[in-house]
Amino acid sequence: MSDGALARVIRSAAGRAATDEAESCELCAARVAEEHAHLYDTGAAQVRCVCGPCSVLFADGAAGEGRYRLVPRRRLRLPPVDTAVLGVPVGLVFFVPRSDGSVTAQGPSPAGAMRWEVDAAAWRQLAATVPQLAAMAPDVEALLVNTVRGLDEHWIVPVDDCYRMTALVRREWRGLSGGGRVWSAVERFFGDLTERS
Repeated sequence: MSDGALARVIRSAAGRAATDEAESCELCAARVAEEHAHLYDTGAAQVRCVCGPCSVLFADGAAGEGRYRLVPRRRLRLPPVDTAVLGVPVGLVFFVPRSDGSVTAQGPSPAGAMRWEVDAAAWRQLAATVPQLAAMAPDVEALLVNTVRGLDEHWIVPVDDCYRMTALVRREWRGLSGGGRVWSAVERFFGDLTERS
């Protein structure tokens, strides 16, 4: 299906507006650099932008009384992990263990993230065989899996990386199957993970 001219204009204007607006710290309103830290707001279940000085306040759970958790910067490539036990039927997905013991899976789509609840016992069973999963920071780290198009990539990443990937898929998706642009963009995203790890 071809893209309409109006849709192209709207996307172009949205892209210009996004680059014109500088991001600011959601705690103190200071401007933040393009690469900046994030806090996970447990009350709102959202990731918030934060400047360097404010991020120091939340290192090692020092402030926020548990409401805000600093999103770590760790990116760790794992050997292939057999996630079949988790019962999620998509090849591009991320799993987030939660502080309450639950686990969610989210897969990017043209409409945003699709979300499933994962059986917590199945997650514990998998984590017992992959020690790195058991050591993940709840709410702020994710197991990111890409088995699309013959790939076999498994990473522990900050949740904000997963949200960036979801936005990328939504932005680049064309037609019913995604088109060539989206899968090239996903491959570049995973290549960038390798460079940043």
